[in-house]
Amino acid sequence: MQRTPCTVALLCKAPIPGFAKTRLIPHLGEMDTAHLQEELIMQAVVTALDAAVGPVELWCDPDESHPFFGKIMKKYPVRLTSQPPGDLGNRLHTCASGALMAADAVILMGADCPVMPTYYLEEAAAALARGCDAVVGPSEDGSYVLLGLKHASEELFSDISWGTSLVLSETQARIAQLGWRCHLLATLWNVDTPADYQRWRLIIEAMPHRPEVQRL
Repeated sequence: MQRTPCTVALLCKAPIPGFAKTRLIPHLGEMDTAHLQEELIMQAVVTALDAAVGPVELWCDPDESHPFFGKIMKKYPVRLTSQPPGDLGNRLHTCASGALMAADAVILMGADCPVMPTYYLEEAAAALARGCDAVVGPSEDGSYVLLGLKHASEELFSDISWGTSLVLSETQARIAQLGWRCHLLATLWNVDTPADYQRWRLIIEAMPHRPEVQRL
């Protein structure tokens, strides 16, 4: 198997009502939140493909059987696979390990940051290509929107305070303990709460010529 310089692994939850973006359900309702999840996944896929830093893999939760994922695969050159069981740390480690079997580097990202520009991924891939062991894209909430890796170390993902504002600092501390060279990207933000959602919609409304991502 020919190795690729970099692979983008996009972790995303299926747009099942009541399953994804649960913090937004009281604000939008289950169906509209599921539709929002479709829109966010589509935006993430388009961004990853437009960046053209390497093959794009969708790691689907709970699995790739949802019809929406099948429609994406028919429309875009992406590969689908199921996320493994376990906590977020185990899933991230397994995704990274799997991607690095066929690539020299992997960029892990979610579908929660629709403001991520293509050059963000390009900068991450370039940093990995020039010798950095890790690339971190910080989020305003204390987590991260992107994690680029040349190696898959379980230590990087075990016993992290997932879902808290400590994720970024704990991850950076682990990277330092491993002695890895790390490149830090600009801070972005995820759409997780009603305030985040309103912030994103205001950005869209202020850019009337911004092309909308079509829903499948």
